[in-house]
Amino acid sequence: MKRSIKVFTITALAAALAACGGDGSSSGSTGTVSIGLTDAPAMDLSSVNVAFNAIRLKPADGDWLEFTLEETGVIDLLTLQGGVTEPLIASEEVPAGNYSEIRLIVNTAESWVTRETQGDARYTLGVPSGEQSGLKLKGTFTVAADTSQSFTIDFDVRKSIVNPQGRALGDYMLKPVLRLVNNLEVGQIEGEVDYAQIQSTRLNNDAQDTCSTGYFGAVYVFEGAGVEPVDLNVERDGLNPLMVVPVIEQGAGSLYEWTAAFLTEGTYTVSYSCQLDDNQVDDDIQFDGTQNITVVAGETSVADPIPLQP
Repeated sequence: MKRSIKVFTITALAAALAACGGDGSSSGSTGTVSIGLTDAPAMDLSSVNVAFNAIRLKPADGDWLEFTLEETGVIDLLTLQGGVTEPLIASEEVPAGNYSEIRLIVNTAESWVTRETQGDARYTLGVPSGEQSGLKLKGTFTVAADTSQSFTIDFDVRKSIVNPQGRALGDYMLKPVLRLVNNLEVGQIEGEVDYAQIQSTRLNNDAQDTCSTGYFGAVYVFEGAGVEPVDLNVERDGLNPLMVVPVIEQGAGSLYEWTAAFLTEGTYTVSYSCQLDDNQVDDDIQFDGTQNITVVAGETSVADPIPLQP
């Protein structure tokens, strides 16, 4: 999808995701930045289409700045998995200095979702204040002078889409869970899952928690080492999954792979489940292959195959 971008005040979003550190500013100085959008979903929706109208930036000591899309771009967030990104702006020149907030303005009339079990039927997507104040990313970030920087907004659809259960704004509600990363400070984890072996083992053991039909499972990623995995609705000692990434079938059932991208340097706990997590109640799902992985910026770490070999 290609979109032309027209700058009205300055190219706001570019400045927003700059690296932390000193204010990097001097009178009249500028830097250039590129911004992309990514997602790490695993859910029963087959598409989540969001139309972004404008992007706003709040300087720490100034008025709101805004630029809009000349033609509204509708992005299916579920296509942005495994490190895939959708560029929002590229190499835009912006004033150097500190910024305190980003807002993504959404055209709710052009935003919708579809479900795997309902074919092409569209369901409305309610976004509270989406066309007024927008989706908010708060925090302090800096654009350094005379540098080129690239950043990514991680839009976690799995945590962001909820069933409103009768509310009037839409069939589904968007309550965004967003994360900002500097592309120079992140790496990724890749791995494989022997889904057929896990399913066969559970069936042979007459397990009550066999794998969900037609679903190849997901890998849960937690910050820190030695985390006891829990599903999305449970917070144990404040450790909810940072992201849940889908396991993708490659070929005719011979290989199942996963990628957790845009992770800052550090140690993570990863664990796999082939059971569906509805993000509504404590599902008490079973996990396999729990292990610790260290992420290094600019590198790909490879997890041990799941299930782990004795």
